[in-house]
Amino acid sequence: MSIGLYTTAQLRAIEADAQATLPPATLMQRAGRAAAACIDARYGAARKVLIVCGPGNNGGDGFACAAELAARGHSVACVALAESTTDDARAARAAWKANGGRLLLELPADPRCDVIVDAMFGIGLGRPLTGRYFDTARWIESRAAAVVALDVPSGLDADRGVWVGGVAGVRADVTCTFLGAKPGLYTADGCDAAGEVVVDMLGVDAPETDGALAQPDQFETLLARRPRNTHKGSFGSVAVIGGGAGMIGAPLLAARAALRLGAGRVYVDCIGAPELRFDPAQPELMFRGLESLGDVDAIVVGCGLGTDAAAADALGAAFERSVPLVVDADGLNLLADRARFAGVFEAHAAARVLTPHPLEAARLLGASAKEVQADRVAAACALARQTASIVVLKGAGTVIVHPAGRWWINPTGGPALATAGTGDVLAGMIGAFIAQGIEPIQAALGAAWLHGRAADEYGGDLGLVAGELASGAARALARLRGQRTQA
Repeated sequence: MSIGLYTTAQLRAIEADAQATLPPATLMQRAGRAAAACIDARYGAARKVLIVCGPGNNGGDGFACAAELAARGHSVACVALAESTTDDARAARAAWKANGGRLLLELPADPRCDVIVDAMFGIGLGRPLTGRYFDTARWIESRAAAVVALDVPSGLDADRGVWVGGVAGVRADVTCTFLGAKPGLYTADGCDAAGEVVVDMLGVDAPETDGALAQPDQFETLLARRPRNTHKGSFGSVAVIGGGAGMIGAPLLAARAALRLGAGRVYVDCIGAPELRFDPAQPELMFRGLESLGDVDAIVVGCGLGTDAAAADALGAAFERSVPLVVDADGLNLLADRARFAGVFEAHAAARVLTPHPLEAARLLGASAKEVQADRVAAACALARQTASIVVLKGAGTVIVHPAGRWWINPTGGPALATAGTGDVLAGMIGAFIAQGIEPIQAALGAAWLHGRAADEYGGDLGLVAGELASGAARALARLRGQRTQA
């Protein structure tokens, strides 16, 4: 099922529309029930729960959650860090106290609890945590209890996934988020802050939105099984161009990945090693210069390419072909030279997929990597518009953008991918899917998801090497296809 991603502004509009037709505090009561059900499901019954409540409606959600948990048999205490500032929050706090709920005004020295619920701040926090709230975040971090955040972990920018003002806030094991998923929970610092994300729409129908979480239903054409009556010519050809002096491993990784993910024929042009004519680890690869190749269905250019004159010529030759391009690594660094490659995007007649890491994206945008990371979705969208290309901004919560404005965040993958060559593998996978006739945006979405899933299934946060990824991705794809057939 597709999961939409909503900005703070969109969520405030959704909330206002819903509240206009519902009795007062209905959404807060629903949020309390949803959070209590989430805690029950993950931690079991009769737990000792401490809920830390802030001044606004997020704190009110905390009091509503406390009432629901108490009714389910949990031992619950609430800590009120400040006076409640909204009518609904004041009502929830008063109801908790009137019904005999335990209300503390200070953090207990020794809480002896199983679960701590962060209900300090929700969406729209405009300033960094300071004073009592900062100290509370550190106190929560020091406890041995499980941490559940309501809506967003306090201190996290719900739109951008960065800590507000650069001040780290609460890191949760589980985040129960309401009315719609937030992009900040799935990218940048949000990947570590949010933990497992559980979305509850609170019975509200949200409108369509441009953003979504990348899921297999976003790349369904990739999941169709191949007909039996086919041959290698049925599945397209990919040319991989790269491999400047000392960097031939990069195009080999991309080419091996393209072959493993189903391309019928894969050609390699290592511009810095023209004598290379055979890959003993993958003898199925063919080595040809692009100038000697006839028609191909996709070109992957840039992996280990270098940035000298020969590299620029190779990139220019790739852009002269009216076939889909996947541009990675040094190909992107070369394109940042506007004088040398002026008008190249406008002149190229086919689809393009750019796969930058943050520094490469920054060079293309004329910005800094810090600025890109401060708002990954906005940066990727800007680059897609400027280049009229699909953009795959790699990193924690890879952002995929179509130039028409649709965007996705990929939830798979982790720190095991932070090793040399994994980006080359991703580029080769995208090229393979495009060559097989998959629409480029679905090729990018599917490759990013499967690439991350292969790392997830590896099971550790280090020790994975890039050459192992493609096989894992192929196995993950086979499983998805099998599940689709059974369904």
